[in-house]
Amino acid sequence: MAGKPKLHYFNGRGRMESIRWLLAAAGVEFEEKFIKTPEDLEKLRNDGSLMFQQVPMVEIDGMKLVQTRAILNYIATKYNLNGKDMKERALIEVYTEGVADLCEMIMPLPLCPPDQKDAKIALIKDRTTNRYFPAYEKVLKSHGQDYLVGNRLSRADIHLVELLYYVEELDPSLISNFPLLKALKTRISNLPTVKKFLQPGSQRKPPADEKHIEEARKIFKF
Repeated sequence: MAGKPKLHYFNGRGRMESIRWLLAAAGVEFEEKFIKTPEDLEKLRNDGSLMFQQVPMVEIDGMKLVQTRAILNYIATKYNLNGKDMKERALIEVYTEGVADLCEMIMPLPLCPPDQKDAKIALIKDRTTNRYFPAYEKVLKSHGQDYLVGNRLSRADIHLVELLYYVEELDPSLISNFPLLKALKTRISNLPTVKKFLQPGSQRKPPADEKHIEEARKIFKF
Protein backbone atom coordinates (compact mmCIF):
# COMPACT_ATOMS: atom_id res chain seq x y z
CA MET A 1 0.00 0.00 0.00
CA ALA A 2 1.37 3.39 -1.00
CA GLY A 3 2.19 5.82 1.79
CA LYS A 4 0.59 9.18 2.28
CA PRO A 5 1.65 12.00 -0.05
CA LYS A 6 4.40 14.07 1.57
CA LEU A 7 4.33 17.83 1.00
CA HIS A 8 7.59 19.79 1.13
CA TYR A 9 7.12 23.50 1.74
CA PHE A 10 7.35 26.10 4.49
CA ASN A 11 4.62 26.31 7.13
CA GLY A 12 2.42 28.79 5.28
CA ARG A 13 -0.02 29.07 2.40
CA GLY A 14 1.96 30.15 -0.64
CA ARG A 15 1.77 27.89 -3.67
CA MET A 16 1.19 24.74 -1.62
CA GLU A 17 -2.18 25.75 -0.22
CA SER A 18 -4.18 24.86 -3.34
CA ILE A 19 -2.53 21.42 -3.23
CA ARG A 20 -3.57 21.01 0.40
CA TRP A 21 -7.14 22.03 -0.52
CA LEU A 22 -7.33 19.56 -3.40
CA LEU A 23 -5.95 16.62 -1.43
CA ALA A 24 -8.23 17.39 1.51
CA ALA A 25 -11.30 17.69 -0.73
CA ALA A 26 -10.42 14.34 -2.31
CA GLY A 27 -10.33 12.82 1.18
CA VAL A 28 -6.61 12.06 0.96
CA GLU A 29 -4.55 12.19 4.14
CA PHE A 30 -1.13 13.77 3.67
CA GLU A 31 2.03 14.49 5.63
CA GLU A 32 3.95 17.75 5.66
CA LYS A 33 7.70 18.11 5.88
CA PHE A 34 8.20 21.78 6.67
CA ILE A 35 11.20 23.66 5.35
CA LYS A 36 12.30 25.74 8.32
CA THR A 37 15.74 27.03 7.33
CA PRO A 38 17.70 27.89 4.18
CA GLU A 39 19.73 24.77 4.93
CA ASP A 40 16.61 22.57 4.70
CA LEU A 41 15.91 23.98 1.25
CA GLU A 42 19.53 23.58 0.18
CA LYS A 43 19.49 19.93 1.28
CA LEU A 44 16.49 19.22 -0.97
CA ARG A 45 18.30 20.92 -3.85
CA ASN A 46 21.56 19.08 -3.23
CA ASP A 47 19.97 15.63 -3.02
CA GLY A 48 18.30 16.10 -6.41
CA SER A 49 14.73 16.30 -5.15
CA LEU A 50 13.92 19.62 -6.85
CA MET A 51 14.15 19.49 -10.64
CA PHE A 52 14.07 23.28 -10.97
CA GLN A 53 15.60 24.06 -7.55
CA GLN A 54 12.30 25.26 -6.12
CA VAL A 55 9.29 24.15 -4.12
CA PRO A 56 6.44 23.14 -3.80
CA MET A 57 7.45 19.50 -4.10
CA VAL A 58 5.16 16.57 -3.41
CA GLU A 59 6.25 12.97 -2.97
CA ILE A 60 3.45 10.82 -4.34
CA ASP A 61 3.27 7.37 -5.98
CA GLY A 62 7.05 7.03 -6.01
CA MET A 63 7.57 10.40 -7.71
CA LYS A 64 8.93 13.72 -6.51
CA LEU A 65 6.62 16.08 -8.38
CA VAL A 66 7.36 19.79 -8.76
CA GLN A 67 5.54 22.68 -10.47
CA THR A 68 2.25 23.53 -8.79
CA ARG A 69 -0.04 23.09 -11.78
CA ALA A 70 1.51 19.75 -12.72
CA ILE A 71 1.00 18.52 -9.14
CA LEU A 72 -2.62 19.72 -9.10
CA ASN A 73 -3.32 18.11 -12.45
CA TYR A 74 -1.92 14.76 -11.31
CA ILE A 75 -3.91 14.77 -8.07
CA ALA A 76 -7.12 15.82 -9.83
CA THR A 77 -6.74 13.08 -12.45
CA LYS A 78 -5.85 10.41 -9.87
CA TYR A 79 -8.92 11.19 -7.75
CA ASN A 80 -11.45 11.73 -10.58
CA LEU A 81 -11.69 15.50 -10.19
CA ASN A 82 -10.59 16.36 -13.73
CA GLY A 83 -13.69 15.70 -15.84
CA LYS A 84 -14.85 12.65 -17.78
CA ASP A 85 -13.54 13.59 -21.24
CA MET A 86 -11.36 16.06 -23.13
CA LYS A 87 -14.07 18.71 -23.42
CA GLU A 88 -14.75 18.70 -19.69
CA ARG A 89 -11.04 18.82 -18.93
CA ALA A 90 -10.66 21.79 -21.25
CA LEU A 91 -13.42 23.69 -19.43
CA ILE A 92 -11.93 22.77 -16.06
CA GLU A 93 -8.55 24.13 -17.23
CA VAL A 94 -10.16 27.39 -18.42
CA TYR A 95 -11.97 27.93 -15.11
CA THR A 96 -8.91 26.92 -13.07
CA GLU A 97 -6.64 29.29 -14.98
CA GLY A 98 -9.05 32.15 -14.26
CA VAL A 99 -8.86 31.33 -10.57
CA ALA A 100 -5.05 31.25 -10.81
CA ASP A 101 -5.01 34.70 -12.47
CA LEU A 102 -6.88 36.30 -9.57
CA CYS A 103 -4.94 34.32 -6.95
CA GLU A 104 -1.70 35.61 -8.48
CA MET A 105 -2.93 39.12 -7.74
CA ILE A 106 -4.00 38.35 -4.17
CA MET A 107 -1.10 36.15 -3.05
CA PRO A 108 1.66 38.82 -3.11
CA LEU A 109 -0.41 41.37 -1.13
CA PRO A 110 1.34 40.71 2.21
CA LEU A 111 4.65 41.60 0.53
CA CYS A 112 3.33 44.74 -1.13
CA PRO A 113 5.02 48.04 -0.10
CA PRO A 114 2.59 50.10 2.05
CA ASP A 115 2.48 52.97 -0.42
CA GLN A 116 1.28 50.62 -3.19
CA LYS A 117 -1.13 48.47 -1.22
CA ASP A 118 -4.30 50.56 -1.58
CA ALA A 119 -3.91 50.71 -5.36
CA LYS A 120 -3.33 46.95 -5.57
CA ILE A 121 -6.39 46.21 -3.44
CA ALA A 122 -8.51 48.57 -5.54
CA LEU A 123 -7.41 46.75 -8.71
CA ILE A 124 -8.14 43.34 -7.17
CA LYS A 125 -11.63 44.47 -6.13
CA ASP A 126 -12.31 45.83 -9.61
CA ARG A 127 -11.16 42.64 -11.35
CA THR A 128 -13.06 40.49 -8.86
CA THR A 129 -16.43 42.18 -9.29
CA ASN A 130 -16.19 43.20 -12.94
CA ARG A 131 -14.27 40.37 -14.57
CA TYR A 132 -13.87 37.11 -12.66
CA PHE A 133 -16.94 36.73 -10.44
CA PRO A 134 -19.39 37.70 -13.23
CA ALA A 135 -17.79 35.08 -15.50
CA TYR A 136 -18.23 32.26 -12.98
CA GLU A 137 -21.73 33.42 -12.04
CA LYS A 138 -22.64 33.32 -15.75
CA VAL A 139 -21.32 29.76 -16.10
CA LEU A 140 -23.40 28.53 -13.17
CA LYS A 141 -26.49 30.37 -14.43
CA SER A 142 -26.07 29.03 -17.98
CA HIS A 143 -26.60 25.40 -17.01
CA GLY A 144 -28.36 25.66 -13.64
CA GLN A 145 -26.35 22.79 -12.17
CA ASP A 146 -24.68 22.40 -8.80
CA TYR A 147 -21.11 22.34 -10.11
CA LEU A 148 -19.14 24.19 -12.77
CA VAL A 149 -18.56 21.25 -15.13
CA GLY A 150 -20.55 18.10 -15.85
CA ASN A 151 -22.79 18.49 -12.79
CA ARG A 152 -20.23 16.80 -10.57
CA LEU A 153 -17.42 17.96 -8.32
CA SER A 154 -14.18 18.86 -10.08
CA ARG A 155 -10.96 20.64 -9.24
CA ALA A 156 -12.48 23.80 -10.76
CA ASP A 157 -15.08 23.96 -7.97
CA ILE A 158 -12.51 23.36 -5.25
CA HIS A 159 -10.06 25.96 -6.56
CA LEU A 160 -12.84 28.50 -7.02
CA VAL A 161 -14.16 28.04 -3.49
CA GLU A 162 -10.64 28.36 -2.08
CA LEU A 163 -10.42 31.66 -3.96
CA LEU A 164 -13.81 32.76 -2.57
CA TYR A 165 -12.44 32.35 0.95
CA TYR A 166 -9.41 34.50 0.09
CA VAL A 167 -11.60 37.21 -1.40
CA GLU A 168 -13.83 37.07 1.66
CA GLU A 169 -10.78 37.71 3.86
CA LEU A 170 -10.04 40.77 1.75
CA ASP A 171 -13.60 42.12 1.66
CA PRO A 172 -16.67 39.97 2.49
CA SER A 173 -18.97 42.30 0.54
CA LEU A 174 -17.39 41.47 -2.83
CA ILE A 175 -19.44 38.29 -3.22
CA SER A 176 -22.76 39.85 -2.16
CA ASN A 177 -24.07 40.38 -5.73
CA PHE A 178 -23.27 36.82 -6.84
CA PRO A 179 -25.88 34.47 -5.34
CA LEU A 180 -24.84 31.41 -7.34
CA LEU A 181 -21.23 31.77 -6.21
CA LYS A 182 -22.42 32.12 -2.61
CA ALA A 183 -24.47 28.95 -3.03
CA LEU A 184 -21.49 27.10 -4.54
CA LYS A 185 -19.30 28.16 -1.62
CA THR A 186 -21.86 26.84 0.86
CA ARG A 187 -22.34 23.61 -1.10
CA ILE A 188 -18.63 22.80 -1.37
CA SER A 189 -17.92 23.90 2.21
CA ASN A 190 -20.51 21.41 3.46
CA LEU A 191 -18.96 18.41 1.73
CA PRO A 192 -17.66 16.22 4.59
CA THR A 193 -14.03 16.26 3.41
CA VAL A 194 -13.97 20.03 2.89
CA LYS A 195 -15.90 20.70 6.09
CA LYS A 196 -13.24 18.76 8.00
CA PHE A 197 -10.46 20.78 6.32
CA LEU A 198 -12.17 24.05 7.27
CA GLN A 199 -12.26 23.14 10.98
CA PRO A 200 -9.73 24.64 13.42
CA GLY A 201 -6.71 22.39 13.88
CA SER A 202 -6.68 21.07 10.31
CA GLN A 203 -3.72 21.35 7.93
CA ARG A 204 -5.25 24.44 6.33
CA LYS A 205 -2.97 27.44 6.81
CA PRO A 206 -4.00 30.87 8.15
CA PRO A 207 -3.46 34.16 6.31
CA ALA A 208 0.14 35.30 6.22
CA ASP A 209 1.23 37.51 9.11
CA GLU A 210 4.55 39.20 9.82
CA LYS A 211 5.94 36.04 11.41
CA HIS A 212 5.14 33.92 8.34
CA ILE A 213 6.54 36.56 6.00
CA GLU A 214 9.78 36.85 7.94
CA GLU A 215 10.16 33.06 8.06
CA ALA A 216 9.65 32.86 4.28
CA ARG A 217 12.15 35.68 3.70
CA LYS A 218 14.83 33.81 5.64
CA ILE A 219 14.22 30.49 3.91
CA PHE A 220 13.88 31.72 0.34
CA LYS A 221 16.20 34.75 0.71
CA PHE A 222 13.96 37.34 -0.92
